[in-house]
Amino acid sequence: MSRAAVPIRLERSVLAVPGANPRMHARAAAAGADLVFLDLEDAVAPSEKEASRALVAQSLRALDWGRTTRAFRINGLDTPWWYRDLIEVVEAAGDALDCVIVPKVNRPEDVCTVAALLASIEQYRGFSRPIGIEAQIETAQGLVAVEAIAACSDRLEALVFGMGDYAASMRMPLALIGVPDAHDTLYGSDRFHYALHRLVAAARAHGLRAIDGPYAAIRDLDGFRRACQVALALGFDGKWCLHPDQVPVANAVFAPSAEEIAWARRVLDAYAAAAAEGRGVLTVDGHMVDAASLRMAQSALERARRAGLLPAAEPARGSEEGRR
Repeated sequence: MSRAAVPIRLERSVLAVPGANPRMHARAAAAGADLVFLDLEDAVAPSEKEASRALVAQSLRALDWGRTTRAFRINGLDTPWWYRDLIEVVEAAGDALDCVIVPKVNRPEDVCTVAALLASIEQYRGFSRPIGIEAQIETAQGLVAVEAIAACSDRLEALVFGMGDYAASMRMPLALIGVPDAHDTLYGSDRFHYALHRLVAAARAHGLRAIDGPYAAIRDLDGFRRACQVALALGFDGKWCLHPDQVPVANAVFAPSAEEIAWARRVLDAYAAAAAEGRGVLTVDGHMVDAASLRMAQSALERARRAGLLPAAEPARGSEEGRR
């Protein structure tokens, strides 16, 4: 599978659901999240991990997921559970599964190991399409190797920042995952900015999606909205949600606003008109725009299409198709 063949998925909201709770699986399928993952790692007690595999596979196959991307998270490669997670769930779920989330990815070999086992399962079972991988970067070692990880496999679709385990790895005090605290105030800014920016840069350099981790104060929707806005400002495509109530907030923040869509259309229309007249310099709304503005406008309209805010068949303004 070449990088160009990696599926383009909308991933504004990623809803995490305990793998051991089928009742919550059914609720998650109807939550409107772009991606739902059934978790076999942190959300499942060691005594329940093996029995939960069948529950996860059954829910992936049997529930009506609509347009939601279906995924599950295996246990880390430093545990005795991960390989049976893959074999038992993937073989049973088959084409009902879109992605596997791999936690605590520390080196490229972690992703390649999972990719090799997935390829064997697909070949053995005769599955019609490859299963993607999302890699969680949540340790000091993983962040140091993030560029190599991003480049290591054509199955890799996204990098996900795991703040809680990253803080533990770095020996950073943290009370609630994703929630600013007194330590940020003392530091004077976001203590995780470097890690977040480096992860986004690695993802963009290799054509991957970048997803921010969760916000643990699940009843504080205003705080969650601010966290989504910060992630958007850094270039992330979406954010993990720990409760269905967080899903519509993430979907709204990571979709282009009506104002942004209108601005993008004006920029691309102006570029098309300038190109037709042989002009290389132009202004929109009293501001000079350049090639970078064109790329930002095209990106905004593409995000709007994926979010269902624009007709999929609408010609791209500023493109050759749009000028014909």
